[in-house]
Amino acid sequence: MPKQARSAGLLIAPALLVLAVVIGYPIVRAIWLSFQADKGLDPTTGMFAEGGFAGFDHYLYWLTQRCMSPSGKVSTCPPGVLSTDFWPALRITLFFTVVTVTLETILGMAMALVMNREFRGRALVRAAVLVPWAIPTAVTAKLWQFIFADRGIVNSLLGTQISWTTDPVYARAAVIVADVWKTTPFMALLILAGLQMIPKDVYEAARVDGASVVQQFTKITLPLVKPALMVAVLFRTLDALRMYDLPVIMISASSNSPTATISQLVVEDMRQNHFNSASALSTLIFLLIFFVAFVMIRFLGADVAGDRAKKKQAKRNDREAKKKIMAPGKTPEPELILAQDSQEGQSR
Repeated sequence: MPKQARSAGLLIAPALLVLAVVIGYPIVRAIWLSFQADKGLDPTTGMFAEGGFAGFDHYLYWLTQRCMSPSGKVSTCPPGVLSTDFWPALRITLFFTVVTVTLETILGMAMALVMNREFRGRALVRAAVLVPWAIPTAVTAKLWQFIFADRGIVNSLLGTQISWTTDPVYARAAVIVADVWKTTPFMALLILAGLQMIPKDVYEAARVDGASVVQQFTKITLPLVKPALMVAVLFRTLDALRMYDLPVIMISASSNSPTATISQLVVEDMRQNHFNSASALSTLIFLLIFFVAFVMIRFLGADVAGDRAKKKQAKRNDREAKKKIMAPGKTPEPELILAQDSQEGQSR
């Protein structure tokens, strides 16, 4: 192991140790608790005792609504049990994620394109756009709760009496509007960073060649901003899957409300002192988020670390070097051969 590599390892070891304790331990602890049975009353001693190993009982409780009756018989959970709200909450969570991320991506791209232009007061516009994102989520939720109240601003402007906080369809629409208003600036900020990395010479060459605005956007802007765009979509998707405080404060904290998400079920289960089953649900949420992140990084091009772009550039340089070396009628230059050998060694 080279001395430089050992020095680098020693420098990052404390940070890795802190991350392992702060991040790794809670995950391992939650997984361990998810396989433990709840404390129960020991008939021999009359005292509460540890439940011991429960296997996949807590997972089956959520996924199949499997409950145990007082007589010891396993059957489907009756209505009113928290596990019966799992699949509706999962559908609502996925619905919120797809709709909000789609709207925020479209609006964020439009805002980023506007902020990327040169005009007077551009710095002020960029600062003003970030105000909704900077406001705490609890404050945002209360603000929109007042706006969508029965006698709020929306009903007054529309001249209607829509029950935005009780009707299932309108309640979900209200949460989507509030979430899009708050987090679209975050998307715009990340996309703007990607737009500013595009060289201006590319657009000037396209205009000289007679490319229209639409062609410049589809052939230049979208392909070059795709890495930043996919990273923004990835971060926002993972955040939307964990949505909790906005629907709780705006609509209701009940697990059977029309806007209940899976994170609400975890909190509600913990309030009922069912920490082991809540740990099982937390593990399921973790697996869902991990799966979504894996799919987006592996198949949809969300290059978070930038390794994919570096590999493409290295392959492109490799092809160009080979063309120069193997050009007909030319003697390969020693410098090109050495560069080719160096690139092949780095790729290995």
